[in-house]
Amino acid sequence: MPHPPLPSTQSAVFAVEAMAARHGREVRASHDIGRDRTFAGLVGADAAGGGSGGSELDAIPHEALLEIAGRPAITVRLFVHDEAVVTVDDIAFDVPRDSVPAFLHSVWTGLVHVKQRAFPPSCTLIVTVPGEPSYREAVTHLQLSPWLAGLIR
Repeated sequence: MPHPPLPSTQSAVFAVEAMAARHGREVRASHDIGRDRTFAGLVGADAAGGGSGGSELDAIPHEALLEIAGRPAITVRLFVHDEAVVTVDDIAFDVPRDSVPAFLHSVWTGLVHVKQRAFPPSCTLIVTVPGEPSYREAVTHLQLSPWLAGLIR
């Protein structure tokens, strides 16, 4: 199932805030807008000039960090080029920006579990987003929080 496109960081922030509100969660957002040391040299001063066809605003990077209240602890880091990192209880997932709201919905509706194997010993946090391949990340035994331990299958 295709997700609605989120063409900008701000549209992704609005979509995450709307999804969090549907699930009764509060979101605290901090924005990094502009050319700072992180982006020094990546965007030239002449980006708006000449025949490039772009405007000065197109060249200004916008990133956001969203901290979502509740359990599990979730943060969403939205980057400039359709990238996002969603951290669920200290486990980081690389998620396409358009899929972030669906990913969060899956976490909050219980489409998440920890698969544990005895040999070789391992744990994997699996988030199932309908219509997409499952997102999987390794979990060490030191990272097992009470919330994660409750999801073990």
